[in-house]
Amino acid sequence: MNFAVHQAENKKIAEIQASEIVIHSTEDAMNLMGDLYYQGYDGLILHEEQVTPAFFDLKTKMAGEILQKFSNYRFPLVLIGDFSKFPSQSLQNFIRESNKGRQVNFVRTLPEALQLLSMS
Repeated sequence: MNFAVHQAENKKIAEIQASEIVIHSTEDAMNLMGDLYYQGYDGLILHEEQVTPAFFDLKTKMAGEILQKFSNYRFPLVLIGDFSKFPSQSLQNFIRESNKGRQVNFVRTLPEALQLLSMS
C-alpha cells in the first residue's frame, strides 16, 4: 500500500493511494491507524472506494466502530467521496453528525480534506 504524504500546517498527513479496498474490517482500520501513528503521521485521508461497502451500511455497525476508534485515539480521519449516492437517511444523518466534529469528516475533495486536517 502506498501513501501520498501531505503537509497541512505543521501536520504530516497520509493519503492512501490504492484502487482497491484497504479497510475490510475494524481490525484493518486499527492496524492502519497504528502503523501511521508510529510512522509519525498526524492524520489519514481515505477515499470512499478504499473502504468496504459494508462500512456504508449502518446495520453492520462497522462505521460506528471504526470512527469511534479514530475518535478515541484522537487520530483525525477524513473520507473523500460522493456520499450523496447512498440513499440511506440514517447514513446521511450519521455523516452530517460526524462533520460537526473535527476527528472524523466526510468531504468531496482533497483540498477540503487537507483544510480540515490542518485545523484539527
